Order: sequence, then structure tokens, then C-alpha cells
Amino acid sequence: MAKKPQQHRARKRFGQNFLQDEGIIRRIVRSIAPQKGQHLVEIGPGMGALTEIILESAERLDVIELDRDLIPGLKVKFFNAPGFNIHQADALKFDFAELIDDGQPLRVAGNLPYNISTPLIFHLLEQRQNIQDMHFMLQKEVVERLAAAPATNDWGRLGIMAQYLCDVEALFIVPPEAFDPMPKVDSAIVRLTPHKELPYPAKSAECLDNLVRTAFAQRRKTLRNNLKGLVEVSEIEALGIDPQRRPETLSLQEVVALSDCLADRLGKHD
Repeated sequence: MAKKPQQHRARKRFGQNFLQDEGIIRRIVRSIAPQKGQHLVEIGPGMGALTEIILESAERLDVIELDRDLIPGLKVKFFNAPGFNIHQADALKFDFAELIDDGQPLRVAGNLPYNISTPLIFHLLEQRQNIQDMHFMLQKEVVERLAAAPATNDWGRLGIMAQYLCDVEALFIVPPEAFDPMPKVDSAIVRLTPHKELPYPAKSAECLDNLVRTAFAQRRKTLRNNLKGLVEVSEIEALGIDPQRRPETLSLQEVVALSDCLADRLGKHD
């Protein structure tokens, strides 16, 4: 098993939990299936456990690491790896388009810190035109929300917006003992593949985001109450949707239809 050196202690403020189970690491890389000629990006390489296996197949790998104390170790470990580049940066603020210099889309992977996983996913979804796919290790609950189906407790803003833009696949669970230090929760691997064409294109992305935020602000309330001021009851009924339903019962197609009503009312069309 590849363990981290004793001199680097995981930092709570960076949400660091280092993967150390080589079987899990190789299973993750098999799921990614890096190929020659592809441009891979790893977020949060840590001590390079996943990086090392990715580099067995990848010709080009950019890694983004926030903790500057980890940079020297990564440089030493992979000093002779061709096509390997380190960026000391905050992935939440990083412009991934800067990495593209040959028109090749990015394949993004990483063991994401739990404390920034959701905002980081939204940040990457905004740059999806540059991304072929994403493979992430996340808290199991976050993966369940990303891959949730309508009419379940996990169905909400994260799953709706992710599935609007991507095909989402929950791959497998990773137990706490695969990490050092061990987290208190299970983790899971998820694959996000941006749609080449949106299955249900909304008239306005801004209106879709606004409607989803409002609809799920108070999950127990009905559509009639939650969407008051945004969509009229008559408009909801005209779509064949019962205004007494709760937002978590809506399908993605129904959510988009409601957002289109808002877009028509406001005259906003992308």
C-alpha cells in the first residue's frame, strides 16, 4: 500500500484524507481508463497515490494542488514523468480553459475535499464545454444526491442541475479504511459526462437555476406555495402538473417546463 510520508500531516482546513489502498486506487484508474493522447487533470493530488497510477497510461497530466507544502514532494516524485505539470492553485478559482492548447478536451479526476465538493462541481459544470468527463471521489451522500431519481429524499438542486448538464453514474463505494486519516463517513466514486446535446434544453439557464433554488428552498411546501411570484398556478396546471405536488416529485423535464414559463414571463431566452 502507498502510504504518505510521516513528515506531512493531513490538514483539516484543506479537508485532506489521503488514499492509501492500492486496490481502490487501481479500481478508480480503471474506471477513468486513461488513454494515450488524452489530456488528464487531477484535482488535489495530495501525495500522488492516484497520480502515480494515472501516469502509467496518461501522456499528459496537469495536477492542481492548493497545499504548497505538498508541491516539492510531487516535483521530486514525478520529476522525470513527461507531460506532467503542477499548478499550485485553488481549484475553485482555477480557469480550466487555460490548460487547453491543442483543442483536446480535459478528462478531470480527483479525490475532492468534502468541504468544497459541491461548489467545485458547480464551478466545473460552468466550464463543461472544455471537459470530456469527470471522475470524483466524494462523500457518499453527495454522490447519492448527484445520482438521485425524482420522488426521493435525495432529489434536489444538486442532482437536477448536474443531470440537466451531464450523464451521472454512481460507480462504487469506498470505505473509510482506504484513507489516512480515516474519515467518519463512506466515500463513493461518481462519473459525470457532459451531454453533447441537452436532453431537455431550457429557454434560460438563469431562469432554470432561479426556479430550482426557489422550488427546493422549502422542500415540504407545495409548488403552489414555493413558486408563488414566479409561476402562476394556472401556468402550472396548464403543464399538466398538480400545484399541490411537492418539488421533489418533479421530473427533470417538468422542472425545465416550469422554468420555461418563468423565462417566457421575464422575456429571457438564451
